[in-house]
Amino acid sequence: MDFTRTKIICTVGPASNNIKTLKKLHKSGMNVARINMSHATHKSAKEIIDSINKINSSDASNISKIGILLDTQGPEIRTGDTSLPIELEVGDKVTLTVRDEIDVETSSIKVNYKGLIESVNVGSQITVDNGLINFKVLSKESETLLCKVIHGGKIGSKRHVNLPGVRINMPSITPKDIEDIEFGIKHNVDFIAASFVRSKDDLKKLEDILKKKKSQAKIIAKIENQEGLDNIENICESAWGIMVARGDLGIETSLTNLPNIQRKIMFYCAVHGKRSIVATHLLESMIHNPTPTRAEVTDIANAIYEGADALMLSGETSIGKYPIECVRFLKSLSINTEKFKTLGYESNLITNSDWESIAVAAKNLCESINADGIIAVTRTGATANYISNAKPNGVPIFTFTNNLKTLSQLSLVGSTLSFYIPRLNDHDKTLMYAKKELQKYFKKKKSLKFVMVSGIFSEDHSEAVQIINF
Repeated sequence: MDFTRTKIICTVGPASNNIKTLKKLHKSGMNVARINMSHATHKSAKEIIDSINKINSSDASNISKIGILLDTQGPEIRTGDTSLPIELEVGDKVTLTVRDEIDVETSSIKVNYKGLIESVNVGSQITVDNGLINFKVLSKESETLLCKVIHGGKIGSKRHVNLPGVRINMPSITPKDIEDIEFGIKHNVDFIAASFVRSKDDLKKLEDILKKKKSQAKIIAKIENQEGLDNIENICESAWGIMVARGDLGIETSLTNLPNIQRKIMFYCAVHGKRSIVATHLLESMIHNPTPTRAEVTDIANAIYEGADALMLSGETSIGKYPIECVRFLKSLSINTEKFKTLGYESNLITNSDWESIAVAAKNLCESINADGIIAVTRTGATANYISNAKPNGVPIFTFTNNLKTLSQLSLVGSTLSFYIPRLNDHDKTLMYAKKELQKYFKKKKSLKFVMVSGIFSEDHSEAVQIINF
């Protein structure tokens, strides 16, 4: 498989939740499987985890295992259940209610947020189903809102509701999220995504749960509203990675400003050395069509130019008609796009430690001598993360680790190609193992040159970077 810097995350759902399709997705370029707890049950999530573990264990090679990302629902506002979609026309008057006993099929539309009435004003906009349906608040009562339909359509069960510009008075991690997080920890997932993160304080409860359970799972903070955007640097201090969740961002902020918002978030991820994920509507047209639109192609290329560690597919691979084709297309597009330079974010990377400076030096040395790649020897993955932060352009980071959890978590670190090695206690034996694996990887190429970075065998920083020839 051709090397790409950019990783691919696939949401697993009805269209892909079988081991045959998951194997094809992996072969086509999937690096991480996402479980969306807004829709998955613990039973269906366990089936996905078991399938991924089976694929990882059945792979005879010691290279690049599939990571598992558990995406929490977070404090979402949704409409109630209905057996048939409710048809709304522009200009219709409709009642939204927070009352529990409402029969939504014969009267009002139920909304599950008790603070709805107090949160909005007359004249406020309420958006449903990712902006497809919009209401204007005409009047308020104690438990209901009278609204006018601005943009109509069909509302099905449990449709997502947004209140643009309104701070939602809901806990950052709900009781459901806690149950899902503990389930994920029990089954050893690699990453946990926190939804609607507004500040680093929102991540504290998740950090405490992981610490109490002694979990090594990495935290991904999803930026989905203006408050999260305003506190992006603050959030970068606590999160391992950041997800640009463009669906809600495009509603909660300004849709016309969304490209600039994405660019801002990606910039701060690069500056602070955090993993970055661009999500939502990457190949939305391919849910139904075998090829994407030209606009989608350009959008994805721009995310790659901005240095995204990963691109995330949602409906495309969970319910779409062409999940395999979507991954193949993303892989091919990444190969072609990565031939061009990224936008120079690596020059803005904050280097607060010797190892961060060493990583930048290794990247520059590798490019200046036209090396075949960088070898990173690491137990925790920190060395590989430092080098990835420096954004090596088109240069693989061949990472060797004796930690299986590190191996799977490197699935979300840009530019890495990871190998498992049983022991790392002898420099010469590690080098021999690396030589064997890399000669296998490069096949017939006889003369190989690498820059090697290792904190394990080097107490003196001056010896941490070496040029290795095979």
